[in-house]
Amino acid sequence: MAKRGSHGLETFPNPNPQRDYVIRHVAPEFTSRCPMTGQPDFGSVMIEYVPDRLCVELKSLKLYLQAFRDEGIFYEAVTNRILDELVAVLRPRWMKVETRWNPRGGMHSVVTAEHRQAARGRTRQVSVERENRLRAGGPSR
Repeated sequence: MAKRGSHGLETFPNPNPQRDYVIRHVAPEFTSRCPMTGQPDFGSVMIEYVPDRLCVELKSLKLYLQAFRDEGIFYEAVTNRILDELVAVLRPRWMKVETRWNPRGGMHSVVTAEHRQAARGRTRQVSVERENRLRAGGPSR
């Protein structure tokens, strides 16, 4: 019953679309390559989402993530690309992708990217701008 979508990701219908619930997938052995040095970067990927109509099938998600193994890509870029590609396939109500990278040169990095469905015609950018104003202590408008 799974459907193959973009990037080889397979989906299946959300068995409880009437309810908001969080699905969390963790890939503790994620690997990509540093685009500057070509050295491997090791980390973990946590994907959390509230499905709308579709859920991602786990084997296809595993294979999708493994495809980054030989790709030269910065931490920030891979985190946002995973989010963008999963959102394009699943169209979730909410999704967060967090990557935690093993220390390299004495530095440990964590990158988080988040998506929310636009509510009442407002775009995601408006929500981000509002959150930034709130963090800076300004009006929320």
